[in-house]
Amino acid sequence: MSSSRLQSILARPLRTFVQTRCSSSRAVAPIVTSDSYRKSLLNINPTEVTTLSNGLNVCSEYIDTPTATVGLWINAGTRWENEANNGVAHFLEHLVFKGTSNRSQHELELEVENMGAHLNAYTSREQTVYYAKCLAKDVDRSMDILADILQNPRLEEGAIDRERHVILREMQEVETNLQEVIFDHLHAVAYQGTPLSFNILGPTENIKSINRADLLEYINLHYQPHQIYLAAAGGVDHAELVKLAEKHFGDMHTSHVSEVEYPPARYTGSEMNHRDDAMGLCHFALAVEGCSWTNPDYFALMIANTLVGSWNRAQGGGKLIPSPFARKAFEQKYPQSYMSFNTCYKDTGLWGVYGVSEPDEDAVRKFVGAVQSEWRRITRGASPGEVQRAKNHLKTLMLAQCDGSTAVCEDIGRQMLTYGRRIPLAEIDARIEAVTPSVLKKVMEEYVYDRDPVIIGLGATEGLPDQLLVKFQQSSPLD
Repeated sequence: MSSSRLQSILARPLRTFVQTRCSSSRAVAPIVTSDSYRKSLLNINPTEVTTLSNGLNVCSEYIDTPTATVGLWINAGTRWENEANNGVAHFLEHLVFKGTSNRSQHELELEVENMGAHLNAYTSREQTVYYAKCLAKDVDRSMDILADILQNPRLEEGAIDRERHVILREMQEVETNLQEVIFDHLHAVAYQGTPLSFNILGPTENIKSINRADLLEYINLHYQPHQIYLAAAGGVDHAELVKLAEKHFGDMHTSHVSEVEYPPARYTGSEMNHRDDAMGLCHFALAVEGCSWTNPDYFALMIANTLVGSWNRAQGGGKLIPSPFARKAFEQKYPQSYMSFNTCYKDTGLWGVYGVSEPDEDAVRKFVGAVQSEWRRITRGASPGEVQRAKNHLKTLMLAQCDGSTAVCEDIGRQMLTYGRRIPLAEIDARIEAVTPSVLKKVMEEYVYDRDPVIIGLGATEGLPDQLLVKFQQSSPLD
């Protein structure tokens, strides 16, 4: 199936597409043909969306549970920073919990604890999120707290100075997590000269210099109602949620109607190798430029990612390991672990493998070569059974991500920010099923074959090949 054929299929109305796929007489795995499975996908409560007069979007899915999760997904993150204020989004996330004009930090913490609720937040390169998990009857109180920390943060100078030390300690902790370090370097090298290269926590000099004026400027610029999705899942009625949103967020005003522009991503195939034999192991990442969230090739790359899979020595193994590459990793002596990844953004992505190898020079070279061989094998063409198994596994993972009010709320907020809508599970299932072995082969040829890779090495990296050598090996004939 050609790429244009796949795009035409994905453009069909979902109802027509599902009828076409489900009426097929071809023999496929039971998870696809089961009536109960199809009905379970179609009978899920819809995601209701309402936009308030000030532009704030309210989205919810009712689940018959006594608990609920409600949160704010904001179209703001490291991607909207510059060299001077890199780290401000994450800094602000810390400070909003340190008290508001209506509640001291102690009062805020006590109120949340007395409700038995859970209040949390996180910052990524393209999103900032604040959410609360609570009893369904306490959604009003939780929304009042979320509205207060969003609109009325105190941002006291003393709290700002204290948080500097907290963030600096967090940076030290992150530096001990070599996987985090590798992925930060991966972005820094792959997206040189663009905001996607920035570290989410920011550089030390910025953390020491960010002040109250910087934080207020960021809030005024990015915390606009039209850039916010209020998402909820659990025992929440949508009409009542809209009323509560008007009550708590209706007074927010938009100072500008257009989204803040950010420089587009610019991928650069390149390398970084920091050799330190004393670390004892070789940590590396090998990646190529992937696709954005909304690209029709997204699901094909996710299936390819699932085919490569992941493995570590603690799992053990044997002939029944479904992933051929995981079986090979188990049979060899050099891999400690590996993990495939497909990281997506608004206009780009990174598709690749993170691995940990024994320090021997020959072992590292063999490990990287094995990764490339697996990529070439999938590009030459994976078997129909193998592809179907990967599709079933991917469906299971995506369904598992929607288990519980917090997971559903997270899915609603993320998809509304990335897609502008919540994709129904039946449509996700249909889009995954549309990826045939020929489609997968075409997508792998487009994104992986003969593309400039990014290579990051840390530790005992003597055997890690350079970027030009890897490019040469990737461009070898696909016999």
